[in-house]
Amino acid sequence: MHCPSCGQQQVSNETKFCSRCGLPLGLVSEVLAHGGVLPQLAQLNKKKSFFNKKNGVVLGAFWFIFLTMFCTAFFGIVNAPDELVGIIAITGVFGSFMIVLASLIFLPSSKSVMPAMPQYGMPPQPGQMPAASNVYGAEQAALPPQQSIPVSVYTAPTTGAWRDTNDLEPASVTDATTRHLKRNDIN
Repeated sequence: MHCPSCGQQQVSNETKFCSRCGLPLGLVSEVLAHGGVLPQLAQLNKKKSFFNKKNGVVLGAFWFIFLTMFCTAFFGIVNAPDELVGIIAITGVFGSFMIVLASLIFLPSSKSVMPAMPQYGMPPQPGQMPAASNVYGAEQAALPPQQSIPVSVYTAPTTGAWRDTNDLEPASVTDATTRHLKRNDIN
């Protein structure tokens, strides 16, 4: 597989990051594995149902307001029997309660939930990297093992290599600038 950003050929199709530019390649390999589309995006294109929890709660609220406040007042004004007004008021209160309860229990959520996408964090550290096969097919670590040089190998250089810095006098930073200014005044 080649990196779509820089064109670098990758060691394997399971590589998570481009070795040259660092582009996360996990998503690219998933797109290639599913024929150019992401299955997570297919869920976004599905038609959403009208019947969901949010709409059920809103319907319950409207049911309560319409039956208990408007219908009972209207039938009270037109001199309907008191039993009818009482039945409408009870149906408004308990009906709205049942609609809200049923919608919260049985209807799907109104929020569109994205499926879990692979998380791309920091690249693995050298000790966590998987082994890669080299040209000859043998397995080797991605990085060579750590090497250290003992302190006893280092020795002081010979006496001719050292320079005695005690003879240097501290020079002023402005001496060189002043010298250039004096030279320009002469001309």
